[in-house]
Amino acid sequence: MPTTTRRFARIAKVAVTVALSTAAFAVPASATATTAAAGATATPAPPAGDHGRAVFVQNDRVEGNQVIAYSRDADGSLHRRTVYGTGGKGGVLGGSVVDHLASQGSLTYDPHHKLLYAVNAGSNTVTVFSVEGDRLHRKQIIESGGMFPVSVTAHGDRVFVLNAREGGSIQGYRLKEGKLHRVAEWHRALHLNTGATPEFTHTPGQVAFTPDGSQLVVTTKLGGNSIEVFRFGRDGALAHKPVVDSKEGAQPFGLTFDAHERLVVSDGVENSLLTFRLDKDGRTTLIDAAPTGQRATCWVSRTGDHFFASNAGSNTVTRFRQNREAQLERLGNTPTGVGTVDSSITPDGRFLYVQTGGAGAVDAFRIHKDGSLTKISTTKVPDGVGGEGIVAL
Repeated sequence: MPTTTRRFARIAKVAVTVALSTAAFAVPASATATTAAAGATATPAPPAGDHGRAVFVQNDRVEGNQVIAYSRDADGSLHRRTVYGTGGKGGVLGGSVVDHLASQGSLTYDPHHKLLYAVNAGSNTVTVFSVEGDRLHRKQIIESGGMFPVSVTAHGDRVFVLNAREGGSIQGYRLKEGKLHRVAEWHRALHLNTGATPEFTHTPGQVAFTPDGSQLVVTTKLGGNSIEVFRFGRDGALAHKPVVDSKEGAQPFGLTFDAHERLVVSDGVENSLLTFRLDKDGRTTLIDAAPTGQRATCWVSRTGDHFFASNAGSNTVTRFRQNREAQLERLGNTPTGVGTVDSSITPDGRFLYVQTGGAGAVDAFRIHKDGSLTKISTTKVPDGVGGEGIVAL
């Protein structure tokens, strides 16, 4: 199937402001956490029956990547339990300070199989953990099929990894008996301009399955200025080439889907959330563009009809509510620690956890029915400055 290239339709006037420039952030020396051991480092055991609600945070530590497990109380507050070594190394993209992977979805949870996937960018590998409450068990380390993995997505027995360097690529796997098996036919080169400076704005941002699992979506940031959609055939085969929707100067970064399976993408140049209708043939149609009025809007998470965009350049989260016409109404901005990056919402929609890559911490918020946020706490993450990857359960 030939590649189909289209351009974002413009339906609203969106101010093009400041490009992603987190490299200019000053990170205070006090923000650097004490180095933890590379293996699993235990803290005092929690009371019996206290396992079930958890938050996992990846620190992308270059000397040895780690996932830190926290239990969460009924009020949303976090308590550190154990530091788990992934068996791989973290990595740092050129020019990055608060977001070393410059991606969304570098730590991904598969609720059906109770597995957690973590990328090891510096080792070109992916680690598979089994999850039991707030406890992890390392099951596998496997090659990512490319250079510098930054994002993972799972649907059923299929898992795909996004590699950021050398033009970018995706690699697919089958999950069998809790372990990944690489499918050679599911490797696709993206041919992006990832060698431009600064590197971290030109590498791809995220890979994600559509909710029904029929398509695979990749955001390319400035390396391609595009959203690229790979379809799966009825026989399960992956399309050889994607349908490409591009706009000069665009920086599609993080993505999620609304309740009607429309695609919602953050753009780090236009500092907006863009809502697209995604057709079965892979074509996208822009139906709403909602500016945050902030800087470096690059990550997005959603619960119900509320969306939360992380603005690394403004140290804020912008709150939106979606109406019946799929338009996003901006509700306001909530301050966070320095370098607002990846975020995750609990399955019940009650709590939002936001990584702050400049502070090396996680900010916890209670989500109210009107979409407003109340700050609960700030929790330091060992070696967390620049880290990305968070999952709330």
